[in-house]
Amino acid sequence: MTASASVSAPSTRPQPRRRHPRWLTSFGVQITAALVLGVVAGVIARQIGAAPGGTPEHPNPNGLTATLSTIGGSYVSLLKAAVVPLIFTAIVSSISNLRQVSNAARLAGQTILWFAITALIAVSIGIVLGVVIQPGSRASHGDLVASDPGTVGTWWNFLLGLIPGNFVGAQVNTSVTVADGVASATSTVGFNVLQIIVVAVAAGIAALKIGEKAEPFLRLNASALAVIQKILWWIIRIAPIGTFALIGNAVATYGWTTIGSLAWFVAAIYIGLALVLFVVYPIIVRSNGLSVRMFFSGVWPAVQLGFVSRSSIGTLPLTQRVAERNLGVPQSYASFAVPLAATTKMDGCAAIYPAVAAIFVAQFYGIQLSWVQYLLIVVVSVVGSAATAGTTGAIVMLTLTLTTVGLPLDGVGLLLAVDAILDMGRTAINVAGQALVPTIVAKREGILDRELYDAPRSGDPFRDDDAETPAARSANDSVESSRDAEEEELTPAR
Repeated sequence: MTASASVSAPSTRPQPRRRHPRWLTSFGVQITAALVLGVVAGVIARQIGAAPGGTPEHPNPNGLTATLSTIGGSYVSLLKAAVVPLIFTAIVSSISNLRQVSNAARLAGQTILWFAITALIAVSIGIVLGVVIQPGSRASHGDLVASDPGTVGTWWNFLLGLIPGNFVGAQVNTSVTVADGVASATSTVGFNVLQIIVVAVAAGIAALKIGEKAEPFLRLNASALAVIQKILWWIIRIAPIGTFALIGNAVATYGWTTIGSLAWFVAAIYIGLALVLFVVYPIIVRSNGLSVRMFFSGVWPAVQLGFVSRSSIGTLPLTQRVAERNLGVPQSYASFAVPLAATTKMDGCAAIYPAVAAIFVAQFYGIQLSWVQYLLIVVVSVVGSAATAGTTGAIVMLTLTLTTVGLPLDGVGLLLAVDAILDMGRTAINVAGQALVPTIVAKREGILDRELYDAPRSGDPFRDDDAETPAARSANDSVESSRDAEEEELTPAR
């Protein structure tokens, strides 16, 4: 009787969710597959060749290349469109939460200190590689032509850049081109991220000072942040499509034939990037009592997107999300530290690259650098990346380094042919460092969520905001497994 009742009683246990294959749900697998397919598409587009018309210097892209370029560019534009509202609302929300944080000033100081420490290590590696490999002495003078860099970074521009021209930090750039005697002007709108941070910090502090009267504004800001994060999640979900197009366009447009006599320079840069990413960062992570494997599995989606998008600012929404969701950095701290890092923390663009490039230029022109000039390279790399905030950093940073050290600016033009190839690696390192520093500071200050950091990765770092976290899901799975075992023991055999 009891056995029959036990068998016939309806089960109240919820039915297990249908599990999809890992390749279908894993974000990392999808991105990796997109990279492989993108390379294949790029090779095909390169084999097709240029479309009729154009010139050897400016060939017309074929249909496949144009499609890849359009899709990839549109995806980066989508990411950048989310940057301005994300930074503003996140920083205002972060500052409003400082009422509950007693060590806010210490967190900011530790963040900047670790920016400097990692930059110092990276630029030291760059100098050593430049001196040992001697890329400038190995380059062929007949194959390289010096040219005007077009834009120059200065400390004065950095100071002026801190002053917002308008509330949203928008900048309008107009370029004039002349064709067949007819002049045409093109205007583009960009955003100075450093200015947005300044405006957001001012608004957040003002809200704190006002007190109760500012509560409606803070609630509206919190609601806006939630909406933006939801939209951002939708954008992130189509990242494999953007990755496929971006890497395909890079292969089709640049390939590896442009390296030429700069092969040793490219090798020096990528060796330095690899040393920082796979040696220096793991040592820092491990020395702070964290798992290296869990750090890389957590940050890797952002590193991949940074590699193909070549934009730290475009990858910023993804970097902040992996810092919070995968690495366990509190949102109140991550929303301040990660945007600041995306504008001023660039171990690839502002440390390794300008160090090796400056030594390359000196060797190419037969200029012997003194120890004072090497010291100036270190100083500029450690504190100078802020001077390129909100701009296309590497070239501006290199011109800033050359002018400070006293090397010819024409040397920048020698390196432009391979800049796109180098920019992929530089940005990947930038993004990894921008997630590393908040993680290390949070760990040292005792605010890191270790359970979330050490939780098994689901393969999708951007589960919906309403979905359970990996740690909670793992706990729930354990509870259900225990419940199954208990019910098997309690159910009599028929």
